[in-house]
Amino acid sequence: MSSSVASLPPLGARVKHGVNMLRMCVVETRPSVLMLFALRFAAGAVLGAQALGAGDGSLLLVAGTALVWVFAIFAVYLFNGVEDLREDRANGSARPIAKGELAPGAALGVTCVAALAAIAGAMHLPAPIGWMVPILLLLGYMYSGPPFRLKRRSAGTMTIGVAASLMTYAAGFLARTDGWVAQVELLVVFTVAVSLWTGLVGGLTKDLSDIEGDAAAGRRTLGVTRGEGTVRLLAAMAALGTACAFAAAALIWRPSLVAAAVIMLAGAVALAVVTLGPLSHGSRSRRRRPYRAYMTTQYVVHLFLVGSMVISPVAWPT
Repeated sequence: MSSSVASLPPLGARVKHGVNMLRMCVVETRPSVLMLFALRFAAGAVLGAQALGAGDGSLLLVAGTALVWVFAIFAVYLFNGVEDLREDRANGSARPIAKGELAPGAALGVTCVAALAAIAGAMHLPAPIGWMVPILLLLGYMYSGPPFRLKRRSAGTMTIGVAASLMTYAAGFLARTDGWVAQVELLVVFTVAVSLWTGLVGGLTKDLSDIEGDAAAGRRTLGVTRGEGTVRLLAAMAALGTACAFAAAALIWRPSLVAAAVIMLAGAVALAVVTLGPLSHGSRSRRRRPYRAYMTTQYVVHLFLVGSMVISPVAWPT
């Protein structure tokens, strides 16, 4: 036996190390974000069933498409964690790469494997979903990677956030149906509202806790260029404006979405309170309260929509 082989750690230790590395990769991508994208996909699927009936999309196709989509999102967010190392450390992030628990090179390797797995899976999906997966990966690279680095400015963050959100709903919708039709107000009203909530409200509230790190990394976000007070005011206005517009659109075009709109409006009021109130200032943990309010509202709105429509009897084709 050669010395190089003899020096290898036992198989059990290597397996344990690999499992631990994958676990830290999942932590780096934030399971709450992965779950949120899964909920967005599910919302698109149930909205497709509600608007167009069963269509040709089987439960197996929907589940397979969702898995491929989550792999792509996982790759995008893990790559973002690698590229955000400098600002995450400046912000005191507790994620594994910033803490030195996960090597950036190892995370980048897992990113490549996940991206290739998503593309391989996409090749077995019907068009146009199959084409949407590489486009999503490209947008994720443009957000974090050189020479684009759209994350450096708030406008880039908001644009990518809205685009990724809309594409996720569309992927779920198309997996559940056999295509687009003229009457899809149910999908349009909901997805436009929650995608604007993601891009505008999410982008602004996330900046509040990351201003120091963004400045250290040379980003030109609104928090860096205009100050924390401006971002707080814009975030509260964006939340209330988006929620009110959603409620008005639901009342006019889709009354079945009024309950979800009311939930978003309640979340917007709570977000405005924690964003503009004195208790949200101070430590980074306090400055993350507006972002937590944004995320909580998203979760409740999606869980309510998906749950209420799943409870209604919908026959999945076999």
